[in-house]
Amino acid sequence: MYLLLISLVLLMGIGIGWSIGANDAANSLGTAVGAKVLTLRQAIILIAIFGLCGALLQGSYVVKTIGKGIVPMNTLDKNLSLYLALVAAFSACFWVALATYWKMPISTSHSIVGAVAGAGLAIGAPVKWKMLLDIFICWIFTPVGAAVLGYIFYVIFKNVFYRIIPRRYIRVSVATLIIISGCYVAYTWGANDVANATGVIAGAGVLSPKASVIFGGLAIILGIITWGYKVIETIGMRITHLVPIMAFSVQLASAINVHIYTVFGIPVSTSHSIVGAIFGVGLVRGMRVLNMRIIRDIIISWLATPLVSGAISFFILKVILVFVK
Repeated sequence: MYLLLISLVLLMGIGIGWSIGANDAANSLGTAVGAKVLTLRQAIILIAIFGLCGALLQGSYVVKTIGKGIVPMNTLDKNLSLYLALVAAFSACFWVALATYWKMPISTSHSIVGAVAGAGLAIGAPVKWKMLLDIFICWIFTPVGAAVLGYIFYVIFKNVFYRIIPRRYIRVSVATLIIISGCYVAYTWGANDVANATGVIAGAGVLSPKASVIFGGLAIILGIITWGYKVIETIGMRITHLVPIMAFSVQLASAINVHIYTVFGIPVSTSHSIVGAIFGVGLVRGMRVLNMRIIRDIIISWLATPLVSGAISFFILKVILVFVK
């Protein structure tokens, strides 16, 4: 039974890693695709490479928070921690995959945090509410901070960039900056979001933090390659029309925003960050250029994410406990 549980936990780790790659790939270079600087295929290749680099080099920071910071899984009964990891991973994976099918860029961080908290409540584990409150506050500031940075960067680059770069070099220069900043976004995304795939696996003691990072990074790449194009269309083309200098401002703002939280081990949403940055950049040109209907739908899905994944996790684990006790 113990080996079966471990196998199922690893399988669900692959599942949630896949769903993260499928939904969050757009956060890195979706804007570059929207600005027609990269093709969809080129963007997916770069996202896979730099996302894996971020996961391997700095992914362990947030893994500790997901694995032990919300519910102290290392202090629970071994089988109970495995059930918690299995159900939390399944619940988060299910909701993220469903949102990806709808082409909605939701937060995989919100999904796994909500799922872990819901599973913890189901078994009566000591949920660390202060940590959850700190994470929640950071969730609020993530899109706001990205919007402010995006607005500032676009105002600066729009007014200064064309005075510095000779006109004949502008197109190539902007395209290069977009690609570099997009790769930076992919790196910070891999560093922050790999924990969403494998934090519970490390927390349950199935894999070491280092091994879980490698495992999760490879699962995320699978999601990028197979289904990553779906949300890229929403990020790159449906919120607002992005000219190249806007795309650069968005990606730089989002990457800096997420990287700061990653260094402190806080699981935030790269989806919230990139959408917030797009919103801030769009405001420079006026509200009329923003697709408020799609923004409304995105915000509704954001609010629903931790609640839905938490509720799924809670009820599934409650049912399982009835049969295993």
